[in-house]
Amino acid sequence: MKPSGIRRFFDIAYTMENVVSLGIGEPDFVTPWHIRDAGIYSLEKGNTMYTPNPGLPELRKAVARYQQRRFGLSYEPDEVLITVGGSEAIDLAIRAFVTAGDEVIVPEPCFVCYDPIVRLAGGTPVAMPTVAEDSFRLNPVRLKEKITKNTKILILPFPNNPTGAVMRKEHLEEIAKVCIEHDLLVVSDEIYAELTYGGDRHVSIASLPGMRERTIIVSGLSKSHAMTGWRIGYALGPKDAIAPMNKVHQYAIMCAPIMSQYAAIEAMDNGDDDIAMMAEEYDRRRMLITEELNRMGLPCFEPQGAFYVFPDIRSTGMKSEEFCEKLLFSERVAVVPGDAFGASGEGFVRCSYAYSVQTISIAMERIKRFLDKLDRSKS
Repeated sequence: MKPSGIRRFFDIAYTMENVVSLGIGEPDFVTPWHIRDAGIYSLEKGNTMYTPNPGLPELRKAVARYQQRRFGLSYEPDEVLITVGGSEAIDLAIRAFVTAGDEVIVPEPCFVCYDPIVRLAGGTPVAMPTVAEDSFRLNPVRLKEKITKNTKILILPFPNNPTGAVMRKEHLEEIAKVCIEHDLLVVSDEIYAELTYGGDRHVSIASLPGMRERTIIVSGLSKSHAMTGWRIGYALGPKDAIAPMNKVHQYAIMCAPIMSQYAAIEAMDNGDDDIAMMAEEYDRRRMLITEELNRMGLPCFEPQGAFYVFPDIRSTGMKSEEFCEKLLFSERVAVVPGDAFGASGEGFVRCSYAYSVQTISIAMERIKRFLDKLDRSKS
């Protein structure tokens, strides 16, 4: 396995001075005080022990309430598994169901972990490129072309990291038909479900007829509630799917940290206003960075979700990694090469707007200066 392309550029930037980073997908907000207070209070009460493997019963109930309230999904507490971040939930969903010879379709560009986790489980990842012309959405015709007798799972990574693409209900309905026809299990990574823009709420494929029983939803609080360091994620699915995932969790991890679980209960039950505030600010930053990149000649698909933009840098004549290296060493701006997210990301770079307006503005000035230097050198 190759090391993460995201971490590579972050690690280089960390050793340099005066670097402006748009490289990491981490909210620049501090976890809201009422959530931190709940975690602190749990420690003051002496809650420093293990919890049940699937998580505190109160938290599993809170997750079920939250999903019903926010997305209209109905799950019982025994259909909820609390994990150490959304990343563990992805790992559990794949390891519990993939065996040697199984194929897993992975739409790309996408988050970097799906392919290596499938390989670690003994399965075969099957890359399925998405393109800007389709707004980086999953195309049902192309999906059918990738399905074989060995296909077991479809990864559904929307809202998408790194492109910011979303799948609206009408798009999901077409994908659901294919999944039912070919009896596919869907691992739907919905970690950015709270961050969609333009007035339309996220729709989960699990809400569509015939899909709840074949879908495992993966999510967490890192992005929506600015709780990256608390490491709380969760999986939702039919009880018979969650049970084997809990077995793997039981032996590999045991349980998520208890103080984080108590903080998560507070976030689930009383954090809606925090979500709205942060989403509104991300939306403002989204428009700023998209307009600036387009203005300086880097065509940029308008992201509909998450907090990333994916500008096209092919006009510079450089590959993604070369562009990122030269930008970092020349202007001290860190972004991530698009091919870190799969081969179809070549010719693009990922910029996160989970940073302050001031940071984004400085980065845009430096990127424009970098492009101006390139134009002068060509002429």
